[in-house]
Amino acid sequence: MIKVLMIEDDLELAEIITNYLKSFDIEVVNTDSPYTGLSMIKTDSNYKLLILDLTLPEIDGLELIPKIRASSDIPIIISSARDDILDKVMGLERGADDYLPKPYNPRELQARIKAILKRLNVEPAKKSENSIFELKSEDMKIYFQDALLDLTMAEFDILKLLIQRKGGVVAREDFIYDSLHIEDDSSLKNIDVMISRIRNKIARVDNTKTYIKAVRGIGYQLSI
Repeated sequence: MIKVLMIEDDLELAEIITNYLKSFDIEVVNTDSPYTGLSMIKTDSNYKLLILDLTLPEIDGLELIPKIRASSDIPIIISSARDDILDKVMGLERGADDYLPKPYNPRELQARIKAILKRLNVEPAKKSENSIFELKSEDMKIYFQDALLDLTMAEFDILKLLIQRKGGVVAREDFIYDSLHIEDDSSLKNIDVMISRIRNKIARVDNTKTYIKAVRGIGYQLSI
């Protein structure tokens, strides 16, 4: 798993980003203190990338970048609600690698992280396959505890993506983008309805726990 540091004082946003990136084998460690973050970079070489807010207590993010660059070449993605072009130019000139204005879809952040890590030849470790669900993509069949689930094509696409993420969080929008059988203009509420139907079909085999859990503000994850 790739270890990423975030310096962000919006703790709710940090939680959303942390939960979302888990599905891509990216572990996010957040601190709301820029000086603590600077110390963490200096003492732990395992961090592969930094997500940096600009409006921070103690010191502005633009002032923090040169302090980071004095001792580390860690890739930096600025994540800021400040949309002044001067902030963006100054951030990049001082050593940031990318600038992502808030608000943004976590999926875009993941794509930018992936691009930077790919350039550095850093890839997340593969997780082991789970044995509770058996996916047969070519036959469009999914077995749960050796029982064939009676799924519609759209439901198959949803559960397939959850299985492929191996316990990671999947945003509601991702189900729409990745499915061949869900209309692009389908509402997020329709995803919730289909998730409920899949849960019911799984419960017919095993109703001892909820295998698909909702993640507040993002989407769903498969509980193995």
